[in-house]
Amino acid sequence: MVGFLLFFGIVVNYMDRSNLSLAAPLLGRDLNLSPVELGLIFSAFGWSYALLQIPGGILVDRVKPRVLYAVLLCGWSIATCLQAVVSGFSTLFGLRVLLGTFEAPSYPTNNRVVTSWFPERERATAIAVYTSGQYVGIAFFTPLLVYIQNSFGWRGMLLLTGITGILYSIVWFSFYRDPKDSKANGAELDYIRQGGGLVDAGEKESTQKSGWSDFKHVLKNRNIWGVFIGQFCLSSILWFFLTWFPTYLVKYRGMAEIRMGFMASLPFLAAYVGIMSSGFISDHLLKRGHSVGFARKVPVITGLVLATSIVGANYVQDQTAVILFMSLAFFGNGMASITWAFVSALAPKSLIGLTGGMFNFMGNLSAIAVPIVIGYLVKDGHFESALMFISALALIGALSYIFIVGKIERIVLPE
Repeated sequence: MVGFLLFFGIVVNYMDRSNLSLAAPLLGRDLNLSPVELGLIFSAFGWSYALLQIPGGILVDRVKPRVLYAVLLCGWSIATCLQAVVSGFSTLFGLRVLLGTFEAPSYPTNNRVVTSWFPERERATAIAVYTSGQYVGIAFFTPLLVYIQNSFGWRGMLLLTGITGILYSIVWFSFYRDPKDSKANGAELDYIRQGGGLVDAGEKESTQKSGWSDFKHVLKNRNIWGVFIGQFCLSSILWFFLTWFPTYLVKYRGMAEIRMGFMASLPFLAAYVGIMSSGFISDHLLKRGHSVGFARKVPVITGLVLATSIVGANYVQDQTAVILFMSLAFFGNGMASITWAFVSALAPKSLIGLTGGMFNFMGNLSAIAVPIVIGYLVKDGHFESALMFISALALIGALSYIFIVGKIERIVLPE
């Protein structure tokens, strides 16, 4: 139940992040936005989302997920609803910043919930299940949202997705409980605890303090910097698909909007298959006796190498072939998306939220940089250099996990 509550939370989360990319071709025309202005709008979410990761992570270590996640869900959904009534660049930019503000602590919250509820040998599968929501939700809802947009306009589509999130915040608050507050019996709690699940992680919210020494100690760890670099590269691929991908298909590949709604969903389905297979493979390797590092690295490195294939779309003209390359690349991105398992395994027990916040901060600097960089790369009307840029980042991410990330073991803070 906890896994599926997180899954549907991520579905709502990514609908509200990506709905603007579906609206972009029409919204850009109606609001008279240039490619550079559109790139800035796409990046606006990333400014607040990335910069508030560390404060958000500290908040996650202090406030129970049941309350915090419900407030976050409601807040970012209201921001989504308000986007439906914008009339210009500045207002839309501000609302996207507000959206990022409320979404900032969401993934550290997810990671804390998974680390509390699931033992180590089941954790990659659990992370795969909830992370798959970012792919399967968009895959299945993209055609529906495009249909709604064609029927009620982009404003109606944004309003509907916002209302959906407000309703789900009520569902989360009604059903989620921490392990010790739930109906789980003592045997189940012992099973989670003995398997490395931090059942007791939330007992000291009111007294736990995080100082600069905690930041410094975590940042001295080489493995942490390896996964930081890898996460920036991995997130860069995702943010291309969440921002510029529909515009690429419509404006630069000449695809009709209705056809785009269907074809754009296929790479997200491929990514869903990738993430689900990745979680199963990783936990299977762990159960077969391989180390945590080996079991987690194999699908991540394989996925990032596959993601470099996105550059192949530069060398084909057929729209179906373009989608095939995009699907292969995003399948690889999905395979590599169990990276939160590294945070669960590395983070100090008292700093699950803070370490997750730092990890997500580094990764989501790409939410700021990638949309803007692509906006400048394509302003001359050509998209080839943008895909080369994304492919190169995927390769750098794979090399980071190969050469920088070493043995995986939990960081122990000094007394």
